[in-house]
Amino acid sequence: MLSKKMFSKRIFKQTMFSLRQPAIFISVFTVLVLTGCASNKAQDDEAINAKIAGHTTFTPQSWTTSVDESQIKKAQDVDWLSSFQDALLIDLVKQALANNRDLMAASANVERANALAVQAGAQLKPQANLAFASSRAGSASSSTPEVSSQALSVQLNWEVDLWGRISAGQRAAVASAEAAAADYQYAQHSLAAATAKAYFIAIEVVRQVAILKDILASLEETFRIVNVQYKNGLASAQDVALTKSDLASTREQLITLEASQREALRALEVLLGRYPKGELAVKNNLPVLPTMPPLGVPSDILERRPDLVASERRVAAAFNSVAKAKAARLPQLSLTGNLGGASSALSDITDPANVTWQLASNLLAPLFDGGVRKAQVEVATSEQKQALAAYAQTALGAFSEVETNLDLANTLVQRENELSVAVVESEKAYRIAKLRHKEGEIALIDLLAMQQRVLSASSNKLSVQRLALEQRINLFLALGGSWAN
Repeated sequence: MLSKKMFSKRIFKQTMFSLRQPAIFISVFTVLVLTGCASNKAQDDEAINAKIAGHTTFTPQSWTTSVDESQIKKAQDVDWLSSFQDALLIDLVKQALANNRDLMAASANVERANALAVQAGAQLKPQANLAFASSRAGSASSSTPEVSSQALSVQLNWEVDLWGRISAGQRAAVASAEAAAADYQYAQHSLAAATAKAYFIAIEVVRQVAILKDILASLEETFRIVNVQYKNGLASAQDVALTKSDLASTREQLITLEASQREALRALEVLLGRYPKGELAVKNNLPVLPTMPPLGVPSDILERRPDLVASERRVAAAFNSVAKAKAARLPQLSLTGNLGGASSALSDITDPANVTWQLASNLLAPLFDGGVRKAQVEVATSEQKQALAAYAQTALGAFSEVETNLDLANTLVQRENELSVAVVESEKAYRIAKLRHKEGEIALIDLLAMQQRVLSASSNKLSVQRLALEQRINLFLALGGSWAN
């Protein structure tokens, strides 16, 4: 049995010196090319997996942040939108996914990448063109008759992928297209998360405005009472000025908060693809905080997160680009064919007597290019190193996001518990202070200070509740779960 090397030499010899059996020649070459492509692909996949594993040795067996035992089960897709029990939130996310311009641009990029992959793969197939030519010639002498000629032919051209250069380019293009698709999916996830967080911020500001309006109403009532007391000689001018100052400061805070409310609504409207009027209606209360999702183990997110999938696909594209650059330094073999007829009369073109055929081969071997091809290999190799480093950094960042959000969940629970106590106790202290001030036991400034404590505690608790909702969103995003609803 002939060795593969001897077999290849025999085929090459037949190509150079004999084309008497073109059908057999092409068939054998096709088998060789397909076999070579398959072996190259398997080798590339093994190399990619090995390289990636070598760059993610920091992946732990479990999360280091302390979590509930019920969460240590296989990560699974969670209907995160429904878990917030807010129909308006679901509708807004759907609007954003349908109308956001940045997402439309990402979608167009996926279409472009797919087209480039098809274009790269088309080079593996023979190219056929239909050519028609017509000419008419004569001389200035009237005695010389004019001569007309028509020619119709089918031209075939095929570059044999002898060393896998074209197939490597195709695999690189396909991997790039897959990376673009994963980037688009992650863009969807990120947009959904941004919409939800903007929605929570808008609701928080609405609630902060409501809290401040309650405080303002209480201050206005205090100011009215102090004015009456002042007229009856029961309060000093200092008390009137102090109350009036606090009233003005609170009104200024309300003006600022209402401006922030319009700003938050505009930000949400832009995400939805709407004109930013600042008039979007949102609910008056924050949604229910969902329970923590199943976490799985850290290695799960390497396959679940679209941004990590995209990064891995870019590594695959880089490996295949290196293979393409290396193969470009080797000889290129092209086959051309022509079948057609020529005649002075159009009706005689297809006459067998006028039909001719031609089959030829062309071998192009680079001799000197000033180091261009070598430099191309070096460029592709450096880009491969960059892709591997970028993947490792993306994975490290993903692990950090999960760990940070797990730790933040514990912190926010503790903060909300303490702030709940602060709200209850400050409200209790304020009620007592109002009674004592009425009895003349404490000064007005002490009453106003107690009122500010209530405002501060209530405002801080609301902010922490919103941060807890954001933490859930960020955790869902970090774990790479399903964001479709």
